[in-house]
Amino acid sequence: MIKMPYKLSNSTINLMIDCRRCFWLDKHKVWSRPVGIFPSLPSGMDAILKRHFDSFRDIHKLPPELKKELRESQYRLFEDKVLLEEWRNWRKGLQWEDKKGNMLTGAVDNILVKGKKLVILDYKTRGFDLKDDTHEHYQSQLDIYCFLLEKNGYTTENHGFLLFYVPKRVEKNGAVIFETTLKKMKIDKSNALRLFNRAIGLLEGSCPKTSECDWCRNVK
Repeated sequence: MIKMPYKLSNSTINLMIDCRRCFWLDKHKVWSRPVGIFPSLPSGMDAILKRHFDSFRDIHKLPPELKKELRESQYRLFEDKVLLEEWRNWRKGLQWEDKKGNMLTGAVDNILVKGKKLVILDYKTRGFDLKDDTHEHYQSQLDIYCFLLEKNGYTTENHGFLLFYVPKRVEKNGAVIFETTLKKMKIDKSNALRLFNRAIGLLEGSCPKTSECDWCRNVK
């Protein structure tokens, strides 16, 4: 049997981390986890935040939620509008293929520039205050995005940023006030390759027979 190449993304890698069997069944088109109703608020916030950041990029400034943490003399927003829109597009985004034609893709929120190096910046909207380890759940995402940038010929810094937005109060005029927290994350690009190779190796083998997962344990 001829093995077809696979297309992976951060979300499918996360599915593998969560459950190897769900991942195998999904990528082999045997069965997929039921998808619940996706809240529209995060999607709407994502679009608004991109426009917000783009407005500051166009005047060569950092927005206040970054300016309070970062020096404008060290960081600036990535200014290639056409390329950034391509990298943001979830249908394409950043791409890399291995020698077998297997593909890894990722769609970024934004990019900072420090000197001649690129720095990943990702927005996260949450309904509750951050826990001590909240940012750690997004480590593989940042690793994958930086790995993809490097594979596309760009030099990246050894860190990236997560910018969290959490609603705090409603003003008398109805405006909702968000609190922002910027988390600096150390990047491990080799982790991205390890996860990718692990995923491909799993897909090229037989379906895992057992699972403690509530979703797939009864799937034949």
